[in-house]
Amino acid sequence: MIELPVYNESGQEVGKVQLDEKLLGEKIRRRLMHQAVVQAEADRRQGTHSTKTKGERAGSGKKPWRQKHTGRARAGMKRSPLWVKGGRIFGPKPRDYTQRMPARSRREALKSALLSKFLDKEVKVIDALAFDRPKTARLNRTLKALGMEGTTLVAVREATEALVKSARNMATCRLLRARDMNAYDVLRHKNLLFTRDVIENFREVIHA
Repeated sequence: MIELPVYNESGQEVGKVQLDEKLLGEKIRRRLMHQAVVQAEADRRQGTHSTKTKGERAGSGKKPWRQKHTGRARAGMKRSPLWVKGGRIFGPKPRDYTQRMPARSRREALKSALLSKFLDKEVKVIDALAFDRPKTARLNRTLKALGMEGTTLVAVREATEALVKSARNMATCRLLRARDMNAYDVLRHKNLLFTRDVIENFREVIHA
């Protein structure tokens, strides 16, 4: 069992919580984490890049000059890829970059990413984040009190509207429901902050 201290918003330790380390797997599976990151980056690509072929360029298809006896190189049309303002050979066209990854592999990648964060001691647990109204300054003070410098992923069991609005203006902080976490989000943030109820119901996160 992993024993983690629980802090309040002022950064004071108010208790401890235990986590069954078996839920995180026996080892860090780097290949699966790499695959999960590649898939996430690929899925973010819009794939709207496009160039025009010689058939799509504007201009006449008439032969500019006769084939022989001009002293110039042979030319077939002004839209030739060899000419300025001509078409593009093998240029990019709109395409879908989406990749598929089995659900079990995604879960194992998430387990490995979380295990690496726990081993590196980059995870902290807060007793609760109960915001009755949006307050970015309050959330910012809380993260500073916990010593969470750099990018931080905050995982809560239920994301209230007030909490979401408190976090969305912070460039270095992202708030997610724990069930929506994935390996990419875990790895791209320096720190992880869990609420106590997430740790106590951690099985839901792993088997979501």
